[in-house]
Amino acid sequence: MKRIFALLSLFILSAVLFTGCGSSGTSTSGSSGRPVLRVGMDASYPPFGSQDKDSNEYVGYDVDIIRAIGEEEGFDVVINNRSFDGLIPALQAHDIDVAINDITITDDRRKNVDFSQRYYIAGLGAVVRADNDAIHTAKDLEGKTLGVSIGSTGEEAARKIPGANVRVFNAINEAFLEVQNGGVDAVINDIPTNEYYVSHTGGKGVRTAELALTKEDLGIAVLKGNKELLQKIDDGLAKIKKNGKFTEIYQKWFGKEPPAELLND
Repeated sequence: MKRIFALLSLFILSAVLFTGCGSSGTSTSGSSGRPVLRVGMDASYPPFGSQDKDSNEYVGYDVDIIRAIGEEEGFDVVINNRSFDGLIPALQAHDIDVAINDITITDDRRKNVDFSQRYYIAGLGAVVRADNDAIHTAKDLEGKTLGVSIGSTGEEAARKIPGANVRVFNAINEAFLEVQNGGVDAVINDIPTNEYYVSHTGGKGVRTAELALTKEDLGIAVLKGNKELLQKIDDGLAKIKKNGKFTEIYQKWFGKEPPAELLND
C-alpha cells in the first residue's frame, strides 16, 4: 500500500511540474510551442474590448494592444472573458496572467497588482438621454440616480457625488440600457466607451454630457510581485510605441493620433 501511495504521489508531482506555470507566470506552451499569455478582460467595453457578433472573435483596442505586445515578446495570447470585478481576483488565483480592460491605475489597486506603463489616457464622463436637458456639468449630477459598472472607477466617482443614488450593474452595457430606458439619469463611465456607445446606438435617444470628471491613466495589470512578466509587458509596449504599431492601433480605434505624452513615456 505504501508503494502505491508513493507511486501516486510521484505521478501527481510530475503532473504539477509539466502542467504548471513558467517562471514568468505564464503557462508553459501553446500549439505553436511558444509561451501562452492568458489575458483576462470583460468583453463588454467597446472600443476597448468586445466580442464580434458574426465571428465571435474578441476585438478592440485592448485586444490589439496585448496581441501586439505578445507578438513582440514571443507569446501566444489567449483571451479569457470575465466580469470586470473578477479580474483582480483571477490574477490572485493564478487563473490569468494579465488583465487588460480599460483598467485605471489607482493606489488602491496597486495594493493587489502591479501595473505596466500607461497605454491610454482616459477620463470619466457621463451618458444621458438626449431629451435630458438637466445635466451639463458635474454639479448637475448631484442628487441624481447614476448607473455604474461594479468595481469601476466610475462607481468610485459616483459615490463621491453629493446626494447621488448609485445603481451598480454587472456590465456597463446593462447600465447604458437603463439610461436609455429612463431607469437612471446618467451613466458614469470612461469617455471613449461612452462616445462609442452613443455613436452606435442608431439614434436611440442618448448623448454624452459635456463634462469630464477625471483624467486617468490606464495600465495592464499583473500579479503583484511578478516582475519578470511585468518587464516583458513594458518592453513589448515600448517596442510597439517605437515601431509605429501602437499609433496604428490607436488610430484604428479612436480615429486620431495618440497624444505625444503617451508615446514619450
